[in-house]
Amino acid sequence: MGFERVSRAELREQLVRSGIAGEVATPREGNLRHYGRMVAKDPRYQFGLRLRDWSFDETLAMMARLCGVDPNPERTRGVDTIDPDLTIDALDAMGERLGAAAADGATVLLATGHPETLLGVYRAIEDALRAAGCAVLTPAAGWSYESRLWEPSPYREIAYASGVAALVGADGRWRHTHDPEPMRAALAHLDGELPRLVVADHGWAGAAGEAGIETVGFGDCNDPALFAGYDEGKIAVAVPLDDGLEPGLYEPLTEYLLRRAQLA
Repeated sequence: MGFERVSRAELREQLVRSGIAGEVATPREGNLRHYGRMVAKDPRYQFGLRLRDWSFDETLAMMARLCGVDPNPERTRGVDTIDPDLTIDALDAMGERLGAAAADGATVLLATGHPETLLGVYRAIEDALRAAGCAVLTPAAGWSYESRLWEPSPYREIAYASGVAALVGADGRWRHTHDPEPMRAALAHLDGELPRLVVADHGWAGAAGEAGIETVGFGDCNDPALFAGYDEGKIAVAVPLDDGLEPGLYEPLTEYLLRRAQLA
């Protein structure tokens, strides 16, 4: 399969074969546990979104509809699923948003809580948007704080890989995060000159959506807040995928997305 002209059918097959969608490595018991934590308004699973009160049953039904997990509340263990057609439909919708931003030469901000796996996706989007004339914002580089959400070693600092924001620890290594605080800090450093579009995930996406910015993002099937934010109209696009795989597996998805945006 050539990445340059990957079709929807070819991408669907690759998503399932790689585990990005279809039967995924994110376990059912972990998914249900995270849904319960979002329902309980645990800040680690709210992503900075001020969500309405969700019941567990509503959350499971929503995740089945938007992500493709098993809707059966009686099944509590084993493999869970992401519907590859929902993934591709959301990529189509994200591509439209990226294409519109590129056509307008819009200001954009990109950030990821999964730099070790998804950074290549974001960097490719960045390069394509820059080439189309978009201004990529890089606010609050070097801003640091003591994270209240993750222990031990709570020190976190905003760093940029070219124009993509992520967090590093005291040792300078990339760190996974759900925390919305870094995005809030980045937006505060812009002094009201907010980006037209944010491309992000986890708390980076949630905080931007809560601020009223057009936000498109990626979410795993254990990330219910992003999809709840979409359901409530705060997130413009939420793409379901397994976000913890080997980086090279996302190349066909990235190529398809940029072609849908007419940026490839």
